[in-house]
Amino acid sequence: MKRYMFSNYRPKNNFDEYFKDNLNSAREILTPLLSSLDNMGLEELNRNHSAAKKLLLRHGATFRLNDTGLKGTERILPFDPLPRIISKHDWITLEEGLKQRLEAIDLFLDDIYNSQNIINDGIIPRELIESSDGWRPQMLGFKPPLNKWCQISGLDLIRDGKGTWHVLEDNLRCPSGVAYFLENRLVMKNIFPNLFSGRIVKPIDEYPSFLLKTLQELAVWTDTPKIVLLTPGIFNSAYFEHSYLAQEMGIQLVQGHDLICNDEYVYLKTTSGLKRVDVIYRRIDDDFLDPVHFRKDSYLGVSGLLDVMKAGHVAVANVPGTGIADDKMIYSFVPKMIKYFLDEEPIIKNVETYICYYEKDREYVLKNLPKLVVKSVSEAGGYGMLIGPQSTSTEINEFSDKIKSNPRNFIAQPTLELSTVPSLCDGELYPCHVDLRPYILRGKDSWVSPGGLTRVALKKGSLVVNSSQGGGCKDTWVVGN
Repeated sequence: MKRYMFSNYRPKNNFDEYFKDNLNSAREILTPLLSSLDNMGLEELNRNHSAAKKLLLRHGATFRLNDTGLKGTERILPFDPLPRIISKHDWITLEEGLKQRLEAIDLFLDDIYNSQNIINDGIIPRELIESSDGWRPQMLGFKPPLNKWCQISGLDLIRDGKGTWHVLEDNLRCPSGVAYFLENRLVMKNIFPNLFSGRIVKPIDEYPSFLLKTLQELAVWTDTPKIVLLTPGIFNSAYFEHSYLAQEMGIQLVQGHDLICNDEYVYLKTTSGLKRVDVIYRRIDDDFLDPVHFRKDSYLGVSGLLDVMKAGHVAVANVPGTGIADDKMIYSFVPKMIKYFLDEEPIIKNVETYICYYEKDREYVLKNLPKLVVKSVSEAGGYGMLIGPQSTSTEINEFSDKIKSNPRNFIAQPTLELSTVPSLCDGELYPCHVDLRPYILRGKDSWVSPGGLTRVALKKGSLVVNSSQGGGCKDTWVVGN
């Protein structure tokens, strides 16, 4: 039976997370929410949506899109008020799969920067490791505190047209978005409190506490560590998140010029003298972190920081060099990592991936570009990508030339029929494609945020959820006893 609010809603021919059987029946887990939405009505939903956007703006929940020069454009991340619902049963499986994947990736990182068994045993070719933009030979022989390389991760998951979950990408360098994930819930509770009535939704507001605990545990040499968050500054696209997390954890937000390395220690410059720093949560890419060992022209980092790390006198999260696991070609080997290091099968599978570096895969990709998604292995934010079915012949020919000239730089995947969730587009409800970025913290133990940042392609028909490409976000509810 059709719902009043959704009387004009038409799911696409794939997996809609609210409805099944072409709107004839709601998914059981959605019934309480749909009842509340029916009572609210579309007109009130739109009014409250406008109030939600104003509240996000008052909270300063903005990001900077660097499209107009140095200072860029400040805007709120588009917010959609219809929450994405995940059952507790589904979430238990996802949580186990995320922990499994991060454990294998951590073992992989430790291995390639030390004994290199996975290379010597022929599981991953050495040339693919050492040609990656994320490879940092400066980290060879390094052993981080707790032997953990990626303490803070955000993995991108998608649900296909059959409702099956897959890992789409791994984000281990400086994963962003968690502040918007937390703000979304705060806004929903303020503007749409009735939608929570009578429902058990797992809380997410413990994230800053767990993040602080994770960072504290890295300082194995003291029980009272001094922790700072290192930001590139106010013109960074994620500066709101940097300041938000620093405030929530009660730690100082600093820039590179606020820190100095001396006698194999890192110090914070204060009005009362130098204060030793034990842990740095860095939101600066590897290249800019230490001008002595990485980019010489960087003014964002701290000279000599890598030497202090190697002396064991400061912990940096995440460790430089983890970005090699963000390489979309290295991603394709994660199932082999899970088998090699854990002797297990992946709980959450990868999306089928063709590696253009290999001749057989490359030939297939070049013949089938109109029906594939092609990605540059080192790009992010929806850039460096071809969506074959939505591309012109000129764009396809350009990508063909790019692949031929630099095959190591590209992978390809089938154009998946992503799941959809109802979203507000121009005041009406429309099925929009979504992904999910849960956040995983790894200190002495592993902790996974209940839910995560659901990113939504708010342009009708779009498959790109990135904020830089017009995407927005939703609150994500893990529900059930």
